[in-house]
Amino acid sequence: MNKKRNLVVSLTAAAMAAALVYGVYELQLRQIDLQETVRVVVPVRFISAGERLTEKDLGWKTVAKASVEPGMLRSLDQAAGLETAIPIGEGEPILDWKLDRFRLLPKRDESTFQIPKAYVLSISSGIRAGDRVLLYVSGEGTVSARLFDAPITVASVKTSANLEIDDPQNSNLLSMASGNRERMYASRRDANGTIDAVNLNLTEEQWLRIDGLCKNGKARLVVAFSSESPISERTEMNRS
Repeated sequence: MNKKRNLVVSLTAAAMAAALVYGVYELQLRQIDLQETVRVVVPVRFISAGERLTEKDLGWKTVAKASVEPGMLRSLDQAAGLETAIPIGEGEPILDWKLDRFRLLPKRDESTFQIPKAYVLSISSGIRAGDRVLLYVSGEGTVSARLFDAPITVASVKTSANLEIDDPQNSNLLSMASGNRERMYASRRDANGTIDAVNLNLTEEQWLRIDGLCKNGKARLVVAFSSESPISERTEMNRS
């Protein structure tokens, strides 16, 4: 009888010891998992809302794997070229919802200006809302030159009937947002009108410079499609 009791006690103790060892093992694994770190993308300086990020603005921060939130970016390519929807602090992990590729609203230091027709010599016919354009000045007695180093964002492009130029059956902006390059191209081919007015997001200094150059009628603007526009960016991404 004593042998049986001792056997039961021994088996029970062995089972409890095994359970304890397994519990310690699981606890150690969990501790290791909590201590494991990963790198996430952060700005190397304070970024205002509406700024366009470049790789120079981005860096890395090591954080515990357990503290990684859904939407944290883990690759510089995920952020470079996008614009910030809200301010992001230096060293703050970047979440995907804080960035936007196709912002049409002006940045904090910008306003949306409709460019008077008298100021415009020519506009690239393929320009659509959301594109980035280059501005050049040309005219009699004026040295032809590029006005600003950085491309300008097009807020809207209108027909003479004040309608947004687009393909009604295949919106360029929706195709742009979904990354469908073929539909974006098709929408530009099948757009519903001739450009009559273009609205640009400009700083006050940029607008005053344009107005000062063009209001006497001697100089006029050439609005050119930029290689930094989203359709071109996506073309390069697809090629690579």
